[in-house]
Amino acid sequence: MIDKALLTKVVEEAICNTDMFIVDINISNDNRIVVELDSETGMDINACANVTRKIEAEFNRDVEDYELEVGSAGLTSPFKVKAQYAKNLGNEIEVTTRDGRKLQGTLTNIDDNDFTIEIPTKVKHEGAKRPVIELIPTNIEFANVKVARYVINFK
Repeated sequence: MIDKALLTKVVEEAICNTDMFIVDINISNDNRIVVELDSETGMDINACANVTRKIEAEFNRDVEDYELEVGSAGLTSPFKVKAQYAKNLGNEIEVTTRDGRKLQGTLTNIDDNDFTIEIPTKVKHEGAKRPVIELIPTNIEFANVKVARYVINFK
């Protein structure tokens, strides 16, 4: 079986001096390798091909056969690493917490253990005829996130 630590090292070498980062590396029991990458500026096929060539140069298929897939994490894929949160700072995200709450708002801050989203909420002030929408900051700990992903708006 392919050594995941060695594979991770090879991928890190292939993406050094770029803005790409590793989202996930999976190796199945039958040596199917899936490498998910992302980038602050977006991914293109040439970047994936360069990483693929680097992996293929280090791991000889004649010694141990494997299937290799190198690609982008995808726009609608759930966040797996903090770098994906950083990439989406200022964007609208949807978060499902471990207790089942669904929250949607703009990602405004990221810390070591948590992040903040501003959620549009209807608030009726005393003496006002109608409620107004205000952005309420909400802190969420990374440990309490079940799923978080970028929200695509067609507005």
